[in-house]
Amino acid sequence: MAATSNMTGIVFLGLSQNWDVQKIISVMFLLMYTAIVLGNGLIVVTIVASKGLTSPMYFFLSYLSFVEMCYCSVTAPRLIFDSFRERNIISLKGCITQIFFLHFFGGTEIFLLTVMAYDRYVAICKPLHYMTIMNRRVCGLLVGAAWGGGLLHSIGQTFLIFQLPFCGPNVIDHYFCDVHPVLKLACSDTFLIGLLIIANGGSISVISFAGLLASYVVILHSLRSHTSEGRRKALSTCASHVAVVGLFFIPCSFVYMRPCVTFPADKIVAVFYTVVTPLLNPIIYSFRNAEIKNSMRRLMGRKVIWEEK
Repeated sequence: MAATSNMTGIVFLGLSQNWDVQKIISVMFLLMYTAIVLGNGLIVVTIVASKGLTSPMYFFLSYLSFVEMCYCSVTAPRLIFDSFRERNIISLKGCITQIFFLHFFGGTEIFLLTVMAYDRYVAICKPLHYMTIMNRRVCGLLVGAAWGGGLLHSIGQTFLIFQLPFCGPNVIDHYFCDVHPVLKLACSDTFLIGLLIIANGGSISVISFAGLLASYVVILHSLRSHTSEGRRKALSTCASHVAVVGLFFIPCSFVYMRPCVTFPADKIVAVFYTVVTPLLNPIIYSFRNAEIKNSMRRLMGRKVIWEEK
């Protein structure tokens, strides 16, 4: 890259160019990031430490919460740190690295959400064979496949950006490095690269969304034969998952499933899938789930007893 690029750093314009507004945004992001780490971290600790939360659904949820923490950590700390500097500059290598981890954790989350939809399909449509089908080995393979799929997606996106020459300008109207804003900085024709980037991200989104949609169509069809209480519990569980899917997929689709052009609203939309969704994940999944809430109370109770001793 050094042989073909004379750009040493990239300047972020951030969410606002007003210094006072930027300070307010920094404080808000700091509070939200803290809540994301504490909320999702509490879910992971509760599921790992609780003997009662052993079903595949909670196994997948613990990994989803962990990925949410990692995903948000790619962008939020940098924005918080940059708000204390007059010029928000990142090196070209640092920018490529940020793109890699952003798409690695983002792709992994998409695949995990798809796996969780399949888990709900098996639990509701094949309840007698649920634990046989979703045994520990299968769950481990599905999580491994989600991580592997996210890695392959990220390598593809990063490779397409990495081979481009960059020679200025070096300013992007965003608060983190992403493929579309960075493509505008290349000093070569990026039409074909843009199509490959859309094909990479778009195919994953379309296939995953189709799988999610098919799972819930079958689930809704099968619920006709369930009792009213069974339908209520199943719909409550599925509603939480659908809410997270919608909060993540809709903003991502707006940004990545279109021609490689940038809009001023992109960075505002990016806040939703990089910060808002990880923030709401603990609220949607935990505070509406009696088993997780009870496990958290028991966990806190054991901690209080241990501290008293």
